[in-house]
Amino acid sequence: MHDFTLDIQQHINKPLEEDRQGEVLNAAQTIENANGKHFYIESYGCQMNFNDSEIVASILHKNGFALTRDCNNADLILLNTCSIREKAEDRIRNRLRTLNKIKAQRPGTLIGILGCMAERLKKKLLEQEQIVDIVVGPDAYRDLPSLVSEADTGQKAVNVLLSREETYGDINPVRLDNTGVTAFVSIMRGCDNMCSFCVVPFTRGRERSRNAFSIIAEVQDLLAKGYKEVTLLGQNVDSYKWENPENKQIVNFANLLEMVALTSTQLRVRFSTSHPKDITDEVLHTMNKYENICNYIHLPVQSGSSRILKKMNRTYDREWYKERVDAIRRIIPNCAISTDVITGFCSETDEDHQDTLSMQRYVKYEMAYMFAYSERPGTLAARKYEDDVPLAVKKQRLQEVIAQQQIHSLERNQADVGKTFKVLIEKESKRSADDLCGRTDQNKMVIFPRGNHQKGEYVQVLIESCTSASMKGRVV
Repeated sequence: MHDFTLDIQQHINKPLEEDRQGEVLNAAQTIENANGKHFYIESYGCQMNFNDSEIVASILHKNGFALTRDCNNADLILLNTCSIREKAEDRIRNRLRTLNKIKAQRPGTLIGILGCMAERLKKKLLEQEQIVDIVVGPDAYRDLPSLVSEADTGQKAVNVLLSREETYGDINPVRLDNTGVTAFVSIMRGCDNMCSFCVVPFTRGRERSRNAFSIIAEVQDLLAKGYKEVTLLGQNVDSYKWENPENKQIVNFANLLEMVALTSTQLRVRFSTSHPKDITDEVLHTMNKYENICNYIHLPVQSGSSRILKKMNRTYDREWYKERVDAIRRIIPNCAISTDVITGFCSETDEDHQDTLSMQRYVKYEMAYMFAYSERPGTLAARKYEDDVPLAVKKQRLQEVIAQQQIHSLERNQADVGKTFKVLIEKESKRSADDLCGRTDQNKMVIFPRGNHQKGEYVQVLIESCTSASMKGRVV
């Protein structure tokens, strides 16, 4: 691995570029506005969408809009959407029906659809959903202020052009979370993996990596504002690759991880999402080298069947995936692994389904996101394969996957009872103001008595009990 220490020292204390937009703000702070107008934004779907909403907030803030937490007080209401499943789009359509009442009560209020659903449906959204005034794709957020001006004249405004260069690397996001402890940092955009079931390459465009030093500058800015943890985001972080124009050196994901880890030993570093075909031993050794890089990897398997993986165009098979899991266990023995599983993909047989269940038993994931296959228009699978697994069978297989995962999650958590873990306090427990909660290095949520502690602190917590979803303990 190239030693980037010198490069980091040359850039580590550089101020953010003068043209970086916005500023990092906690929810408790007020965003001043110059034009007297307020915007409200809701985010749906993946972490990337939430980070995109923070970019949008920065762009609007610079153009004189103030953030409001109440959609009833907004002049501009934005929904940042997801298209990964049909259910996600149905949620947006249901939400629009509610917002239609607000628009009826406040004439002149503008409604905008952002993100993947905007990119997938484009002008159809304006035709199908009459109350929508603005449609903006993931690469066109810089154009949002002019689109709002256009919509103010009564015209429908659309920009869904995809870009091969846009990374928003010069924009410092306005942090919309209410903890001030953890933050997302986008390191790349788009995806070149043409998985046959997935709309992302069509809604987010081709893969491009962000300038490594702009990432370090953003991380440094977060540190200065008191943040204790960053999650590096990308559709496939392991394929991050940026060439330094000054010396033509290539920065890969392992190099970037090291650069971020070296900014501060007190900063926790996470990342999402990894692809089984791209995660390297170099990345694993870098994780093992730095204590502040969390021992947690989200490694989507999607299916345990090599035949189905080939139809999904995942470009790895069952044995390759198992070898990558073995490498993780060997290099980072205490690393937690989570995954994604799709049941009922085109032509999936019961034998294929049993392969998925056996893969679960092989890995024993700490956690999983599990879904029945939902055909998405425009994907390779929709064009090439028949969605021939009955819905009832999809759901039954999904329930079997969920039931087995609950067993494994409980087993993994039970193995931690009686052990002590370093926990970063993130927030107050939802169930009781007397309790706080935070995550371990392995991304497990722990609930414990508040005592004299507060969010942003690191504490050592002895685990005393658990469920499949969380753990309880006390500070020692």
